Amino acid sequence: MKILMIAPQPFFTERGTPIAVRAAATVLGAAGHDVDLLVLHEGADIAIPGVHIIRSARPPGIGPVPVGFSLAKLACDVQLSWAAWRLINRKRYDVVHAVEEAVFPALAARRFSRFRLVWDMDSLLVDQMMEAGGWKGNAAAWLRPLEQMAARGADLLLPVCPAIAEAAARMAPGKPIHVLPDIAVPAPSGPRPTHVANLRAALPDRAVLALYVGNLEPYQGVDDAIAAMALLPDDSRVQLVVVGGTDVHRTQAQSRATAAGIADRVTLAGPMPLEHLPHLLAQADILLSPRRSGVNTPMKIYAYMASGRPIVATAIRSHDQVLDNSMAVLVPPGASDLASALVRLQHDPAQAALLGRAARTKAETQFSAAAFARRLLDAYKLLEPNRY
Repeated sequence: MKILMIAPQPFFTERGTPIAVRAAATVLGAAGHDVDLLVLHEGADIAIPGVHIIRSARPPGIGPVPVGFSLAKLACDVQLSWAAWRLINRKRYDVVHAVEEAVFPALAARRFSRFRLVWDMDSLLVDQMMEAGGWKGNAAAWLRPLEQMAARGADLLLPVCPAIAEAAARMAPGKPIHVLPDIAVPAPSGPRPTHVANLRAALPDRAVLALYVGNLEPYQGVDDAIAAMALLPDDSRVQLVVVGGTDVHRTQAQSRATAAGIADRVTLAGPMPLEHLPHLLAQADILLSPRRSGVNTPMKIYAYMASGRPIVATAIRSHDQVLDNSMAVLVPPGASDLASALVRLQHDPAQAALLGRAARTKAETQFSAAAFARRLLDAYKLLEPNRY
């Protein structure tokens, strides 16, 4: 089939949705489909067999594309929409595969072209916009009907996790829905490359390394993890290492650690390349995801699972739709429960190892690249021309 994928993100960049877009485009191209991938103006040029990458124009005065909803992102989406309409008008596509908000220009294009529409739901758009701030009062009252219209107008919905699948089913009863989780980054099979940071280099001997990887936005709960370190017993060997975060967020986090008197227990290592992730996780004794809220499962959770290291995560929908108590320590959000979980795993290495093995087994069987490809291609069978 001839497919137009519309991805309203910088491509390629090492962050969640672009990584998922690359994975989906790779699978479709490898399956023999003719894929045009329309993305924003920004990002690294990469080659994907069977996939032709097309960039929309840069809006005047726009610098780097920010994460999440913003006026700058909206300007980029307008340029992307014009580019999508031109392509659809010029070519005959069998399928338009729209990622996130790209579903709206795709729906509009159906007025003058016939194609099957796939909505790749990496998040709930209304929730994402509300979390971005600036949307007050009853904004959701008129935003949610637009989301519902998109769900009902698509031919196939590809939510990234069960919680979004449930929301999609409520918005569009009876619509075909195939959950398409992210791919777990496999654990490294060889020695750590010399250019990967040694996270233990500045830690005390025999330290228990508790690692968090990701951004430092408030919803991620890193402040709770730092506060948990202050609640540990004086003889605890747990050291918190944080990989990721902007300069501003790291400075704020360092100030909190210093104010709590635990600067010697917290290391803010800064951002590191995505390809280093498996080797960074392999250095940890415990992996942390102290996220305070959310429903979509962070991509890093699948990498955490594949590492075989024990996981401490908050018992919110983002986590417990993938993890359970047989493969992680799930606790309520907040410093005190995080501290208790860290103490528990430090003193019970056998249980920690058992949890890690169970999580890795699930990652290898349910969230591998092969499982991702199988799910996507099974979903696409619904769109084959003989099913029109």
